Amino acid sequence: MTKRASAVSASPPRRRSKYVLAPLVLIAANVVLFALFFVWPAVIGLVYSFTNYTGVGAFQFVGLDNYHNLFGDSTFYDALTRTLLYAVLFVPLNFALALAAANLVVSKHAKGTSVARVIFFIPWLLSPIVVGVLWRWLFGENFGLVNYVIEKLGGSAVPWQSNADLSLLVVVMAASWAWTGFSMLLFIAAIKNVPTSYYEAASLDGAGPWRQFVSITLPSIAPTSFIVILLNTINAMKEYPVFVALNNGGPGTSNNLLVQYIYETGFKRGQIGYASAASFVLMLILMAVAIIQLIVNRRVENR
Repeated sequence: MTKRASAVSASPPRRRSKYVLAPLVLIAANVVLFALFFVWPAVIGLVYSFTNYTGVGAFQFVGLDNYHNLFGDSTFYDALTRTLLYAVLFVPLNFALALAAANLVVSKHAKGTSVARVIFFIPWLLSPIVVGVLWRWLFGENFGLVNYVIEKLGGSAVPWQSNADLSLLVVVMAASWAWTGFSMLLFIAAIKNVPTSYYEAASLDGAGPWRQFVSITLPSIAPTSFIVILLNTINAMKEYPVFVALNNGGPGTSNNLLVQYIYETGFKRGQIGYASAASFVLMLILMAVAIIQLIVNRRVENR
């Protein structure tokens, strides 16, 4: 009896050890890859930001000189201001388009929703370079389809590329068009999880579609809305390929965003240390944005 009891008491630890070791083995590869491709480059970049490294040869530590010079660089502030403006325009537009498309697709009165989902989602599958080229064909000043139609209708060609504000607006529309599909999928999943009993009760109380959308749909999908805003904000702050493919940050350097400024400083001017300092400032800005949005979202959920 004593032996049987001891055998029974000894078996559970062996099972627990299997369940403990298996996850560790499975995540070990991910931990190694994360450390190799994310942590190590970040550490190297942080070290370079305190040096005068040019990309070749040896380097010397210069302390905080790169950060000090960066905060006095007007070009850096111009790129940062344009990046923030782009994010302020892109995030609300993408949010509105994706939410409208999701509500249209899940509507019980809509027809052909399966085809509509594919059509809305295709732009997200395209490479950002392809997106930029497509929209350059549309909004080119001398050869673009939009100006061709305007002139055929008796109007004058619009300076989509030579006007800095219009050029930025075209990129905002192109990026919103490309990202709407991904945000739409998140909204569709969230809207479908809202209990239909809520809408049935609201209908019995006489609430119309708009009232149901404001009072039921929006509060119910608040966590998803937060994720969409957070992802779009981070994506906007790091935008680069669409700008390069569409107008290369032009006209001139008026629409150079922060990532383009970092790329040109580091790889074209050979100032890797200085560009690394700018990269870490961008990372701190993104972390601050994420923390602020997390705090706001938590307060909204606790109401």
